[in-house]
Amino acid sequence: MSSIPSAELVDGRKTFIPLENNPEVLSRLCSNLGVSPSLTFHDVFSTSPDLLALIPRPINAIILLADWPIYKATRSAVEPTIPEYQGSGPDEPVIWIKQTIGHACGLMALLHCIFNLDGGSYILPGSSLGSIREESIGLKPHLRAKLLYDSMFLEEAHMEAASRGASRAPSPRDDNHHHFIGFVQKDGEVWELNGGMNGPLLRGKLLDGEDLLSERGLSLTVQDFLDEAAKGGFGEMSIVAISAES
Repeated sequence: MSSIPSAELVDGRKTFIPLENNPEVLSRLCSNLGVSPSLTFHDVFSTSPDLLALIPRPINAIILLADWPIYKATRSAVEPTIPEYQGSGPDEPVIWIKQTIGHACGLMALLHCIFNLDGGSYILPGSSLGSIREESIGLKPHLRAKLLYDSMFLEEAHMEAASRGASRAPSPRDDNHHHFIGFVQKDGEVWELNGGMNGPLLRGKLLDGEDLLSERGLSLTVQDFLDEAAKGGFGEMSIVAISAES
């Protein structure tokens, strides 16, 4: 990964170039991170059954990108209800890490999906990402966040992928008007994993045979954002579904 742009310190905080939420960029970032190519990424252009039928199933992880008006309208009342996360250790139901790097919400959403999807089994053996995941499990929340903040491996992987998007790569100093969220199904439970909140949010449970693009799965993940976007008539959103090839 040559000629990789560096992160910048903005108001004393390490800050990245924001990611684009599209399959090509996410696939490239996964390749940089050492994630199995059996994970594939698919744009969700519509939740109509005919178009959802074109996406390989089951879908057990979703990455959502919403602009700030949609995000604030949908989550401003939810955020204060989530207690400050204090968990650590292998018995925690999910791995959650606070975002402390500016403009890194896309990376955080992807890491939350990869770390929790099928117990992290899509991380290639012996990879740096695997070592980060294993080390993070036993750490208290502030040390988990520091582990990611200090990682040059994550910085280089992110910055290389973010600089290769379809549009002109912004500067880390440019304003970012969007936010990423990861959703993961684990043992039938649907978790919202958002490094910008106080901790993980359990959204509900799926029935046997349901995935995150089922009617119930959508209602527990992206449907309230879609409803807000339709009601307000404003803003941009994109949804990428993560599938595992057999």
